Amino acid sequence: MSIILQINNISKSFSGIKVLDNVSFAIEKGKVHALMGENGAGKSTLMNILVGLLPADKGEVLLENEVLSGLSVHAILEKGIAMIHQEIVMVPELSVAQNIFLGKESHRFAWLNETEINAKSKRILADLKLDISPKIKIKNLSIADRQMVEIAKAISNNAKIIIMDEPTSALSDKEVDILFGLIEKLKSQGIAIVYISHKMDEIFRVSDTITVLRDGKLINTQKAEDLNHQTLIKLMVGREVSELFPSSTPEPGETLLSVKNLRRRNFFLDINFEIKAGEVLGLAGLVGAGRSEIARAIGGLDKMDAGTIKIKGEIVNINSPSDAIKLGIGFVSEDRKALGFIPQMTVKENISLSSLQRFSKIGFVNAKEESFVTEKIFNDLKVKASGLGQKLINLSGGNQQKVVIAKVLMSNPKIIILDEPTRGIDVGAKFEIYKLINTLKAKGLAIILISSEMPEILGLSDRILVLSNGKQKTILSKSEASKEKIMQYAIH
Repeated sequence: MSIILQINNISKSFSGIKVLDNVSFAIEKGKVHALMGENGAGKSTLMNILVGLLPADKGEVLLENEVLSGLSVHAILEKGIAMIHQEIVMVPELSVAQNIFLGKESHRFAWLNETEINAKSKRILADLKLDISPKIKIKNLSIADRQMVEIAKAISNNAKIIIMDEPTSALSDKEVDILFGLIEKLKSQGIAIVYISHKMDEIFRVSDTITVLRDGKLINTQKAEDLNHQTLIKLMVGREVSELFPSSTPEPGETLLSVKNLRRRNFFLDINFEIKAGEVLGLAGLVGAGRSEIARAIGGLDKMDAGTIKIKGEIVNINSPSDAIKLGIGFVSEDRKALGFIPQMTVKENISLSSLQRFSKIGFVNAKEESFVTEKIFNDLKVKASGLGQKLINLSGGNQQKVVIAKVLMSNPKIIILDEPTRGIDVGAKFEIYKLINTLKAKGLAIILISSEMPEILGLSDRILVLSNGKQKTILSKSEASKEKIMQYAIH
């Protein structure tokens, strides 16, 4: 075993609350080491200590037997530890080469030596078998290509360890395959990868070793081949999750929503479906198939070019999100940070944000009534927070998502659209949201579910509408749907 990084007895507290408690494990050269745990388990804090963003209260980190404590972020980067964050931070107006060599530019006299950095970038990109021009601006690249440029940037720093935080959250299946091929190439060069993801299938596909944290404590470090999904979930959440997708089969009621010949140029064409009370309709397809665009049109965020929408048999016009809310349609966007909540506002303020008219009289908000109603839904959804006054920015991803759903439910919708409701949240929080979906279904809500995770679509949907390149291919019943059948329709 060739150990490149040793983490010894790391502890860290914030305001007296211990978020890491005596954590120790080793990372091997040329291996993928997955770091798993629920939101709040301490993964991000540990990674921030590794890259020099935070000091540890106790313990030490050794890179090739050299102690790293007290070094700056830049010094640790020079030593060979690089991190690719979930939300890629690059300068969009600069070229690929300029971003790769940002902070370590070559100069000729007083001018940036563009020729040299372009040539160096070209060599790095070619070595990684990436067909990306070093001269193209970052803003003109896809998310997947930006992710690849981040890896190229890490390589340019002679990285010995690359930390990848949710690297596939915005990638298509084809792009994930390219990334995993690149990871294999990095491994063959002796580079170690620390891999953080909530996608279980991905973890078992790419990892050599898995370390599990829970409540800041090290629970286990084990070879991936010696674990299975169920055991890993139990290690992460501390209990058996015997049925990840709780069964719920209420008898569907009346048709609440029907759409006919929905069309939006360049996005989707002739979409037709209906959904009943107490039913979940899944929208499946590859990235770019038009799933989110259909959801946005029904939710009033984007305008359609043609088609009709009926609610309980009546034709309606939806020109804005407020129109949709008034008609009983709730929309939970896939981008919760941009469209779901305001980070610096409190839990209470976020939950009541779309329903202030409910608590207002002659322009004044009845704060007592607002607190009473928001506290009830806060408790019903089991949001983990210090209270209604805590700011959203300080909650875990799973609890932020619960607040976004609570905000939507405050308007008492009859139809709710959930676009990637579990993206970026841990398995324990996912299970809570799955149970919530079944609760809403039992109450007679009609639910449109969009998910890039096939097990979610198959496990939660009563029927599945499959899209390909903006066109509706088929609608499958639960009994006839399978991963293979969905993919067969999605790629044609």
